[in-house]
Amino acid sequence: MEGDKYVLNILGITRIYDGKALYTISPEDEEVTISSENTEEESTITPSKMLSFYKEGYTYELDIVQNVKGRKIQYVKLNPIDTNSEIKQILLGIDANTKHIYNLIEIGKNGTKTTLTVNSFKTNEPISKTLFTFDKSKYGDYYINRLD
Repeated sequence: MEGDKYVLNILGITRIYDGKALYTISPEDEEVTISSENTEEESTITPSKMLSFYKEGYTYELDIVQNVKGRKIQYVKLNPIDTNSEIKQILLGIDANTKHIYNLIEIGKNGTKTTLTVNSFKTNEPISKTLFTFDKSKYGDYYINRLD
């Protein structure tokens, strides 16, 4: 992650956001979907929003403390101010020792539960200049689906 740009690997899918377009790469389907940035719902929590999304639009209160793999995790319960939100609540797990986000659990009004866990957190790491660049030549046999 750098600013709003990110690369996310989740369940075998790679998502690259270069600040203008989102590239969703599915090796299983041999497909790349390219969409403009405004196709993401405003309420969607992306890696670039994960560290700051909660600053607006939520009320919050301390929740439980859990011991997770030897780490003391303090949960903060976030409730959306917007009563029409599809989100029922969010639990943000903070490592009490490092003060870094450990995980985020989003519970939808429809009962869906999505958990994002931060496996490692490193700051000020050198990154490749091409990390957030989609290289079409790497996906020559893939179907390219452009959503404009």
